[in-house]
Amino acid sequence: MSISRIYDTKTLVYVALGKIKADLVVKNIDLVNVYTGEIIEKTDIAVKNDRIAYVGSDADHTIGLETKIIDGEGLYAVPGFLDGHMHIESSMITPTQFARAVLPWGTTGIFPDPHEIGNVLGVEGIKIFIEESKNLPLKIFWTVPSCVPTTNDFETAGAVIDSKDVEDLMMMPEVYGLGEMMNYYGLLSGDEEVHKKIQATLKYGKIVTGHAAGLGYKELAAYAAAGVHTCHEATTKYEALNRARLGICTKLRYGSAWHDLPEVVRALTETKIDSRRFMIITDDVHPEDLLAKGHLNHAVKKAIEEGVDPVKAIQMVTINVAECFKVSDMVGGIAPGRYADIVLLRSLTKVDPYIVIASGRVVAKEKKLLIDLPRYNYPEHFRKTVRLKRPLTSDDFIIRSRKVFNGFTRVHVMQIFEGSVPNKHVVEELKVENGEIMPSIEKDVIRIAVVERHKATGNIGLGFVKGFGIREGAVASTVAHDSHNMIIMGIDRDDMAFAGNVLAEIGGGMIAVKDKKILALVELPIAGLLSDEPVEVVARKVEDLKKAWRTLGSSIESPFMTMSILALTVLPELRISDKGLVDTLKGRFIDLED
Repeated sequence: MSISRIYDTKTLVYVALGKIKADLVVKNIDLVNVYTGEIIEKTDIAVKNDRIAYVGSDADHTIGLETKIIDGEGLYAVPGFLDGHMHIESSMITPTQFARAVLPWGTTGIFPDPHEIGNVLGVEGIKIFIEESKNLPLKIFWTVPSCVPTTNDFETAGAVIDSKDVEDLMMMPEVYGLGEMMNYYGLLSGDEEVHKKIQATLKYGKIVTGHAAGLGYKELAAYAAAGVHTCHEATTKYEALNRARLGICTKLRYGSAWHDLPEVVRALTETKIDSRRFMIITDDVHPEDLLAKGHLNHAVKKAIEEGVDPVKAIQMVTINVAECFKVSDMVGGIAPGRYADIVLLRSLTKVDPYIVIASGRVVAKEKKLLIDLPRYNYPEHFRKTVRLKRPLTSDDFIIRSRKVFNGFTRVHVMQIFEGSVPNKHVVEELKVENGEIMPSIEKDVIRIAVVERHKATGNIGLGFVKGFGIREGAVASTVAHDSHNMIIMGIDRDDMAFAGNVLAEIGGGMIAVKDKKILALVELPIAGLLSDEPVEVVARKVEDLKKAWRTLGSSIESPFMTMSILALTVLPELRISDKGLVDTLKGRFIDLED
């Protein structure tokens, strides 16, 4: 929907005074007042059109013959939940299908960074997302990707969004900030283009959001000095405290793959610091989790289980977010003049949505969406984004040794850890057969490749990864953050080639294969990132993919998400691109062999 600070003020005044009758009144509700941090019992809320007109102990004077009444006896009213950092593309569905999935769980607003589609389709991809969002009841406060490409030297990108593009997009009313500034190398070293993007954002009074994984205190202070206002990369109690103490809005992440919240929330539960600079965010949630577990409600419940006061936890997905992004005059609380985004909960601790109201309209009840959403048709060229120089062959994945000694060589390897964004740079001794470095099932070390898929350059980066547990076959994906080249892992080179060629033929997706047979396939034809099928269909296919990964030997919870960020060359410690291995701590390419 179109979001606006402008509304019919006279009508709301007259409703509050009883001169005009409300469209909807919620009676006898226990109101969670996020402004004061208290629960006010037996409260009424009167709504006219899409706004709240009155909140008080008795709204009978606003009730007329046509007023719809909801009895809130035994229920809690909380503001609609706001996700202060996330990526729609990580759910593998379109904004329309994402709205279908999250509204029943109480999420009524999101602040997405569309840098996934931006990395494939540039400004055009972002504008299509913005256009689609205008017809949705879910409020989408867009941020402009800051790092397209993520870095200038380490990979082949599908698109470029420069500082001029950023400034042009900042003038759009649908845009509320700059997406996560991952290029902290560039920021700290004074890269002119990076600072021009920040300056363009500040010029229009909008928010610069951050992504500062692994920065020391001095570097973090310098990062904040550049105007970065938020960060979601704290993974320890002390990293969170440092961010908050430097004036950075600190985000506690709890999504499908990254479960930082239980550790990071200790910054609140083990201290007496003010929680109003903290937010709970999801970052990335897969479609099957959206349907089975929910969205922000699931993350808030986890925070409460970890010892956060329920009202404070609600504040961290409502008013805290709204104030951080300078939109608290519109959303984030239940008060006159705000959008009527209200969630009625059966239990404050279980965060169990019963009725969801968005812009004054009951959109969901008992986790069922009550409204139809229009289908959005994407341009045909959005479905033709996988361009290989030629079909892949088994030989493309041969890794030759130049340093063999007694039949072995020492190799730089990426070691992953379940539920963790950073990986570990380790060295493993691998066998060499006929000049080829071999994977090792015993050491849990398998082949990995990144195949350039935007410009048909023929680039293929080769390496090894440890920790997935795969013992046979191969897996592949065109979701490979952030440039989204094709990433392929496996034991068998024939299976790796087969998997990559299938994805190229269908326009992108995720696949698991064994003996050149498809075990599971998730088609993602829009930019190689998204399906336009219903979220329920995509969720079933992702569940099948999870089972296929287990068939191949992997037991980690979100393996394809963990795989996808192995190509993100700004995360510690060792990553891979279509151009080779990158030591991200030193900011340089390294040879595969030690």
